[in-house]
Amino acid sequence: MVEPWQDTTLPAHVRAADLLARMTTEEKTAQLSSVWIGADTEGADVAPGQHTYAARSAALDALLPHGLGQLTRPFGTVPVDPSEGAARLAGLQRLIRSGNRFGLPAIAHDECLTGLTAWQATVFPTPLAWGATFDPELITEMARAIGTSMRAVGVHQGLAPVLDVVRDPRWGRTEECIGEDPYLVGTIGTAYVRGLETAGIVATLKHFAGYSASRAARNHAPASLGPRELADVILPPFEMALRDGGARSVMPAYNDIDGLPAHAHTRLLTGILRERWGFTGTVVSDYYGVSLLEEAHRVADGEQQAARLALAAGVDVELPAARCFSPADPLPEDLLDRAALRVLTQKCELGLLDPDWEPVADGEPVDLNPPHLRDLARKVAEESVVLLANDSGVLPLRDGLRIALLGPLADEQAAMLGCYTFPRHVGVHHPELPTGVEVPTLAEALRAELPGAVFTDDPAAADVCLAVVGDRSGLFGRGSSGEGCDAEDLQLPWNQGELLDEALGSGVPVVIVVLSGRPYALGRWADRAAAVVQAFFPGQEGGGAVAGVLSGRVDPSGRLPLGVPRTPGGQPAPYLAPPLGRHGFPSTVDPTPLYPFGYGLSYTTFAWDTPRCDALELPTDGETTLRLTVRNTGGRPGTEVVQLYLHDPVGTVARPEVRLVGYVRVTLDAGASAEVHATFPADLAAYTGADGHRVVEPGALELRVAASSEHVHHTVRLTLTGPVREVGHERRMRCELRVK
Repeated sequence: MVEPWQDTTLPAHVRAADLLARMTTEEKTAQLSSVWIGADTEGADVAPGQHTYAARSAALDALLPHGLGQLTRPFGTVPVDPSEGAARLAGLQRLIRSGNRFGLPAIAHDECLTGLTAWQATVFPTPLAWGATFDPELITEMARAIGTSMRAVGVHQGLAPVLDVVRDPRWGRTEECIGEDPYLVGTIGTAYVRGLETAGIVATLKHFAGYSASRAARNHAPASLGPRELADVILPPFEMALRDGGARSVMPAYNDIDGLPAHAHTRLLTGILRERWGFTGTVVSDYYGVSLLEEAHRVADGEQQAARLALAAGVDVELPAARCFSPADPLPEDLLDRAALRVLTQKCELGLLDPDWEPVADGEPVDLNPPHLRDLARKVAEESVVLLANDSGVLPLRDGLRIALLGPLADEQAAMLGCYTFPRHVGVHHPELPTGVEVPTLAEALRAELPGAVFTDDPAAADVCLAVVGDRSGLFGRGSSGEGCDAEDLQLPWNQGELLDEALGSGVPVVIVVLSGRPYALGRWADRAAAVVQAFFPGQEGGGAVAGVLSGRVDPSGRLPLGVPRTPGGQPAPYLAPPLGRHGFPSTVDPTPLYPFGYGLSYTTFAWDTPRCDALELPTDGETTLRLTVRNTGGRPGTEVVQLYLHDPVGTVARPEVRLVGYVRVTLDAGASAEVHATFPADLAAYTGADGHRVVEPGALELRVAASSEHVHHTVRLTLTGPVREVGHERRMRCELRVK
């Protein structure tokens, strides 16, 4: 007889409720638990507190009779051949199913910020590079391919994307973020979510919320956030990714906001997330985030109280291993039922409650780095490289030149890889093993790109000098960028500035190439350089992508997802700042960036005709469409990124001088043109007013049609009419741009 919870014709929540009613307290609690097999108390941490808590976490054997909610990082903990890993995971699932009376498997989750964090898996560019593409469609395609490969080896949930809006790039996890603008983060992040979810993988939004706004950009530090900054800058990307992307899981942040840790923040996890936004998925803790309520935040007296605080606030699953959510410590029955029902519903949606469910077939060869994934990694990398300066016209480089190649990162794989790539996250602890995928260095890629060039390390013997500087990623101080690798200032690390001084003093034209996980202050050198190129950890195909831009095979089309500072201090940069947050009286500090948000050059030129607008006056619930013709006036194909910014001359509270409300890539052959249509809804003028409500107000607005936040081609003045209008979760959050 098929029980109701096994009946695939019934809705998921009905089946889950039926199963929940049959469970004991221990079985319910086990569904909120996880096991991290392979994490021990030796070696280097790959998660905060890993060694502190691993020995005290519940083991698989203890949970087997009751079931298990999650299996942690079956591929991203130690190097394992993909075929062997899939077989091992399938075996674990059979063991888990056989151990509990309902035959329930676990949800297997893993990291996937730059592709599945697994040995021999394709390494994609880091999220800052996603942001630099300004190409949501490409990011959706990338994420769908990543998700498909994860699903094929038995993984159900990915711990990505990071939707933290960068507030101070000294923060080590800047490389994991998409950018410093909530609209860019929201649209690119939503694109990634849509790709994962359409592949059948549960996307996990992190870190909810305020993690990137920590004081002095220190990891885990308290976030100094007012309610308006939280509402208008930090939260919109999460709201968009849930509503428009369909994300089914959320991970709270490590920080506190005004003394309330996110893992115990009822207003965030229940009031905003569920009651206001209608989220019905699962909230999974960040690794050891529940334990940190006791041992770091000190708002709980013991593990049991930490569990109750987190559960009451809205945390459903404790990751990466059960320590506080323990069957040995009874949890309040109503809260336990609430969380277990959410977990079981999600398992039902994944097919894990179906009578005929079986783990992924093992024994078949698995390729996690097939040609189509490498092609996607290459395309994302190529679109993400940003040309910042080329006043002398030294780029593109012609073959046959004598090229001096200098810098600690010129011939190093680490220059391509972010801290959540397998080689930098786990592989560094296993030096006996090869990288697992080919990662050409920039030097290797340039030799292949320019076979007729002569390379040297002596600028005096060269026609042009490439000075390659930037970062090595790592975890908790083992790199200059990455989780726990915060910076005191934005000076280039390891005295690389001295290298630039020497190169620029040689009298040879110098191209500065920055390969990094955050922007660095370049004002001391940029004006003397022949050209400046920026790439943000562009992945395994990044060497070829940067070399392709330098040679001209690839027309640069990346745009800055955050500003590049002029000086190491005076942070954060003024994008999204109101007038008094910018340069001018009464401060002697000038935080104006050297290169602003949205900036980037091409090897061709473009002309933008005067835009036409359907209506210059519209009601506070209306819309208008702007039309603009863009022409490629140069001699080669290229891509322009049309950006639309909003300026609100007068508000009831201090407003950002400009903020992004739309963008689109326009790719044109030499001499060709295209018309861009931008439909602007008045809802995009909404902001949180003095009384805490989000409103659209009547009055004057400006739409600035621009090539960056500071390079405006045209200004369109609008007037909103009618009453002040309060808007909520159903408001329109996008400006639709189309190329015709």
